[in-house]
Amino acid sequence: MKLISSKDNPFYKRLKLLAQSSHQRRRTGQTLLEGVHLADAYLGAVGQPLACVVAEPALHDPEVAAIWARVEDSLRVCLPETLFEPLSTLVNGVALVFLIDMPAGHLPKRQTTDCVILDAVQDAGNVGSILRTAAAAGVRDVFCTSGTALCWSSKVLRAGMGAHFMLNIVEHCPADALAPRLGVPLLATSLQAQTSLYGQDLRRPVAWVFGNEGAGVSQAWLDRIETPVRIPQPGGMESLNVAACAAICLFEAVRQRDEA
Repeated sequence: MKLISSKDNPFYKRLKLLAQSSHQRRRTGQTLLEGVHLADAYLGAVGQPLACVVAEPALHDPEVAAIWARVEDSLRVCLPETLFEPLSTLVNGVALVFLIDMPAGHLPKRQTTDCVILDAVQDAGNVGSILRTAAAAGVRDVFCTSGTALCWSSKVLRAGMGAHFMLNIVEHCPADALAPRLGVPLLATSLQAQTSLYGQDLRRPVAWVFGNEGAGVSQAWLDRIETPVRIPQPGGMESLNVAACAAICLFEAVRQRDEA
């Protein structure tokens, strides 16, 4: 175990930058996972982190102690509580973070299975919720265009609840690079569409495009949509939250395939 007591320690300063800057996360390709749940999910799905960092008082917490025991001795770092506080974005959270490399993800030569395309979805909570829904629905590939919230930011990670470690997430995917690789029908929702989601055949793999909260799906993707579909809204609301829309679409496909 390594003990750090100085705010001028180079490793500590590196952690602090990662905690406070998405630019630093992108530049270094590293991020922090906060809390027991994400740490447990990472250990189970991926393996050892680059470092496990804990505030000294948290070692008396049984859940933290259990995670601590699963991490190799050389990767354990202990901080005074006052040094740990700037590393956390959680209110009354458990004082434990993992330092990890952000998986780069990969673009397939030919996409023949279900996938989700996030087209400039900016809200971190929405992005994390969609990732969680995709993982739950058995979708493994998520492609994000520029303008989408950083998938490995603290807010998206919290909302994803460990889904990240079950997915192939590729960020900064322009339509011109991704669209030619799609070997499945491209679908998106539209309030003006004539075809109901529930009348669309979803028994075969599809690529879903979910657009920006305000502007919707960009023209670059709209020009490529084979079939726009409409989610019936008998209550008369103007539109649905993009994360709710994604959940409805992905699990309608699950329903149809279960009944096939």
